[in-house]
Amino acid sequence: LVTLTADFRQEVKIFRALILGELERGQSQFQALCFVTRLHRNEIIPSESMAKLRQKNPRTVRQAEEVRGLEHLSMDVAVNFSKAAQLSSHIHNVCAEAREAIYTREEDVKFWLEKGVDGSMFEVLPQGSDLPELQRCRHCPERWRPCLCSYSLSIEWYPCMLKYCKSRDAAGRLSSYKCGIRSWPRGLSWPPSPHGTLPGLSSPAGDALAP
Repeated sequence: LVTLTADFRQEVKIFRALILGELERGQSQFQALCFVTRLHRNEIIPSESMAKLRQKNPRTVRQAEEVRGLEHLSMDVAVNFSKAAQLSSHIHNVCAEAREAIYTREEDVKFWLEKGVDGSMFEVLPQGSDLPELQRCRHCPERWRPCLCSYSLSIEWYPCMLKYCKSRDAAGRLSSYKCGIRSWPRGLSWPPSPHGTLPGLSSPAGDALAP
């Protein structure tokens, strides 16, 4: 289950992923991950437009119009849950089940620090040079040994911008008007993490969570 929360006021977006565990492998019922990044202006349509869309055709199953490639993100900073409300008040509710597994990017941290956010909420994770060489989880022979894991998710319908259509008035002059929403699927991939399985993502060797 993937949830996307866009905080337009704070310019923050939050991806939360609930991943079903494998009970026969000693995992919990599910594991939660939160990825917090900067929300750029015009990256997603305004919430007012989304509200109107829901009211107009609430039961419609929507499909993306465009196909785009996978977006690769490197989450190299951990976020302290107890202080994360400075970024967005929504983190407290959305990421409540992922308190120890909230991540962001160093480039976004720099942006937030320039805005005056308390830097103590961030912890830069160890990089490859700081750790011994690790195997990919699928090739790791020992069940609970630290290993390199990756994760990817897909949002099949991502509303990116308003769609404008053209028409002619009685005098034959062209004019444009809002006639819908342009969308595409959003595929995100987090490459193998050099700090082993992400904290909170305790996947045994060969686990399906580590493709």
